Amino acid sequence: MKKRLLVICLCLCVAIAHAQTPAEYTFREGLAADSLHRYGREALVTDQLTHAWVTGHFTTPAATDKNIEWTPIKADSAGLFKGRAIVNGYLYLTYDATAEQTALLHVSGHNMLFFNGEPHAGDIYRLGWLYVPVKLKKGKNELLIRCSSWAVRQGVSARLLFQEKAVILRTDDATLPHIVVGQSTGHLWGAVVAVNASDNTLTDLHITATLEGKEVTTQLPALTPWSIRKVGFRIDPAAVRAKGPYTCTLTIRPGATGRALDTQEIKIDAMQPQDHYSKTFVSDIDGSIQYYSVTPQLGASTTAPALFFSVHGASVEAISQARAYRSKDWGVLVAPTNRRPRGFNWEDWGRLDALEVLAQAKQQFKPDPKRIYLTGHSMGGHGTWYLGATYPGNWAAIAPCAGYPTLTGYGSADGKIPTESRSAAEKMLLRASNPSDVIALAGNYKGLGIYIHHGDSDKVVSVDYARQMRRLLGDFHKDFSYYEYPGGSHWFGNESVDWNPIFEYFKWHTIQPDSAVDKLEFTTANPAISHYYRWVSIAQQQHVLGYSKVDLARDKKKKTITGTTANVSIAGLSLAVFNTGDVVTITLDGQPAISYTKTGAEWVYLTRSGNAWQVSAKPDAKQKGVTRNGTFKEPFKNRMVFVYSTKGTAAENAWSYAKARYDAEVWYYRGNGAVDIVADQAFQPAKYPDRGVILYGNATTNAAWNKLLKNCPIILTRNLVTIDGQQYRGDHYGAYFMWPRADSDVASVAVIGGTGLPGMSATEPNQYFAGGSGFPDYTILSTEMLKSGAAGVLSTGYYSNDWRIETGERTTKNVNTNTDTPKK
Repeated sequence: MKKRLLVICLCLCVAIAHAQTPAEYTFREGLAADSLHRYGREALVTDQLTHAWVTGHFTTPAATDKNIEWTPIKADSAGLFKGRAIVNGYLYLTYDATAEQTALLHVSGHNMLFFNGEPHAGDIYRLGWLYVPVKLKKGKNELLIRCSSWAVRQGVSARLLFQEKAVILRTDDATLPHIVVGQSTGHLWGAVVAVNASDNTLTDLHITATLEGKEVTTQLPALTPWSIRKVGFRIDPAAVRAKGPYTCTLTIRPGATGRALDTQEIKIDAMQPQDHYSKTFVSDIDGSIQYYSVTPQLGASTTAPALFFSVHGASVEAISQARAYRSKDWGVLVAPTNRRPRGFNWEDWGRLDALEVLAQAKQQFKPDPKRIYLTGHSMGGHGTWYLGATYPGNWAAIAPCAGYPTLTGYGSADGKIPTESRSAAEKMLLRASNPSDVIALAGNYKGLGIYIHHGDSDKVVSVDYARQMRRLLGDFHKDFSYYEYPGGSHWFGNESVDWNPIFEYFKWHTIQPDSAVDKLEFTTANPAISHYYRWVSIAQQQHVLGYSKVDLARDKKKKTITGTTANVSIAGLSLAVFNTGDVVTITLDGQPAISYTKTGAEWVYLTRSGNAWQVSAKPDAKQKGVTRNGTFKEPFKNRMVFVYSTKGTAAENAWSYAKARYDAEVWYYRGNGAVDIVADQAFQPAKYPDRGVILYGNATTNAAWNKLLKNCPIILTRNLVTIDGQQYRGDHYGAYFMWPRADSDVASVAVIGGTGLPGMSATEPNQYFAGGSGFPDYTILSTEMLKSGAAGVLSTGYYSNDWRIETGERTTKNVNTNTDTPKK
C-alpha cells in the first residue's frame, strides 16, 4: 500500500507542477562582475560577493549597483557567456516562472552556483553531465554563478530542462564494467545517477537491470529531496557469450515490483580476455562504485606476473590509460582512476583510490611481490613522484613521464599550494599540506630505481620539472636514468608512456627482501598517510604534521640497530631478522643504548621521554598515530555519512541540509562518489559503526552533537564558540574541525557549522575537496575571512597526541588587539 501511495503522490506532484508541455530554456542575457574572489588550494578564500551575502549587505545585482560593478552580458550563438567580464567573478541570471514548477538546472563551465540562495556544485571542467533538480518558485528565480579564470576562453552555459518526472535516471555519467567473455562470473556492478525532484525522501527505490534476458534487482539507498546521487546496480552477464556491445535496460521503481518511474538504456561492451578491459568494484572509501582498467599479460605464463601500476593524467580515463600500452609477456598493467579523470591529483582520495586498486590488483593477479612497478603521465607523472615518495616500499622502480613533482610548483584548476605564508595562521593552515611536498620526502627514493621520461618540447608540463628532479637526485641517488625525448611535446604518441626502455629498466629491478636491506632512510609528514618502510615505523610525531625522519643502520651479526631520528616520539622496529632470545642493542640519537631481548613478538616499540628512548607498549589506537592523526579532512572516508540538523530555526535547518547536499554534489562531481545524507534525529552511532561522520550546524541545532562530541573541547552553540578558554560571542563565527569517534579506533567526526547563519554561511566556500589543500585539525573563523583572508581566522591548529588543545599547537587571535599569538 505504501508503495502505491508513493507512486500516486509523485504523480500528483508532477501533475500540479507541470501543467505545460516539457520545454527547455537557455539563458542568454545577464549581468557580469569580474575579479570578486580568490580561491586556491588552501583553507583561506576571499570573496567580496559572498562576504556581502553572509553579512547582510548584498543587494540584487543591477547595472547601477554602487558596491559591485555589474555590466550587461550576452551569450554567444552557442549559448556561452565568455570573456574577462566574468573572470574570477560572478554571472547573475534570472528566470521568471509563471507558476511553481520543477526543472533540471544544467550549468557548465563554472566553479559553483547559488540558486535562490542555495549552493550547488559546479562543472568547472565542462563535462556536461551535471543536472541538478530545482523547484522554481512563481516569479523571479535568481542564479549567482561563480566563474573561474577559465571563463575567458571556455565560457559558461546555463539552461533549464522542465521535467514531468519526479524520479529520473541519468546515464550521461555511467560507471560500467566490461564483460570479459568466459571470465566474468557472478554479478557485476554498474552505477548511474538517480535524481529525486520531489519534496520527499525516497527510501524504497529499486533498479532492475535486464541484460540478454537476465534480470537483477538492486535496492537503492535513500534519496533525499531535490538531490542527485550516483547509485549502484548489479548486472548478470551469464547470457553474454561473444564480444560486442549489448543493451542493458534499467528500470527504477518503488519496491521491487512497483510501477516503473523511469526506464533508460545503457550499452555494455563484452571483451575477449586478451583485450583491454575495465573492472568495477565497491569502494571502501564511501561505498560507491568505482573501476580500474587492465592491460592483460600477453600469452600464458607459468610464473607470477610483474605488476605495472600506471596512473593517468588530467582528463584521461583509466581505460584510455590502459589502452596506451601494448600487452607485455612478463606482466599485467593496471590503471586506477584517481576517482575521476581530474580527481585529486593522486593525493588525498586519489591516493586512497590508488591504494585500494593496488590491493585489488594483487588479489586478482597474484603478481610476483618483488616485481611491482609504478609509472604515470602528466598529472600521473606527479602521482608517480608522490606515490613513490610516500610509499617507497611498494615499488621496485618508478617511471614518472612528463610529470611535475609538487602542487606548489605546478598546481591545476584549483591553483597551487602557496609557498609563502603571510601570517602565523596561514603557516599553521599550510602545514596540513606538508604530505604533498615530495621534495621534502625525496630521501625516500633512495631504495627505488627511477626512470625519468619527458619530451624536451613539452609546453604543458615544462621539461624544467624533469631537470629539477634530475638535479635533486644527482646529489644523492645512485640508480636513476633520465631521458628527454627529442622534439617531444606533452603527448607524442603512446611512446609518451609505453616507452620500451622504461620496461627494460624495470626488468633490472626487484624489491629486495627486508632482510637484505640493512640501511634505510624514511621521512613522513603524517603517519596516518605513511608510517611504515621495511623494518621501521614512525608511529607518532612530536611536532604534528612536521617532517619526521629516521636514518638507521642494522648489523645482523653484531645484533645492533643504530641511527638518528627527527620529530619522532614513538618508533617501531621489526626484529624479524633476529632470533628469539637474541639480545639486540638499540642506540638512537646518541642516547644510552637499550638492550632488548627478542621475544616472540616481531616488533618492539620505543618512546622518546625527554631526550632519552625507552621500550614501550604498542601505541594506543585512541591516540594520534598511524590510524588517526588528525586534519579536518581525515573524517571524509570510512564510508562517511553527512548528518544535517533539524533542531534549529527553519533557516538554520534549511542551511544545514542545503550545505550537506552541496557537499554531496561536490563529492560526486570531484570523486565519482556517493554519500548517505541523514537527519540528526535519525542518526544513531550504533547504526553507522566505524564510519566517518560529518555534522552540519552546532550543538544547539544538531541533535546528533552530544552523541559524538560531548567530550570535544571545542564547544559550538548558537551565538557562542568556546575553545581553550577563549570565547567568541556573536552569530558571525564559522568552524571547521574534527574529533575522533570515541566508539571507534578508526573513524572520526568533522564539523562544518557556525554560531548563526552568517557564520554558517561563511563555511560554504568549499576547498577541502581540492587535492593537497591544507586544513588543520580545527579552524575557527569569522565572516571577515571572506573579505580579508587570514585576518579573519581566529584560532587554528592541531591537537596534541592525546587529543588536547592546551598541549597542542595553534595560533589564536586576540580579538581586542587583532594579533595572532602562536601557542604550544
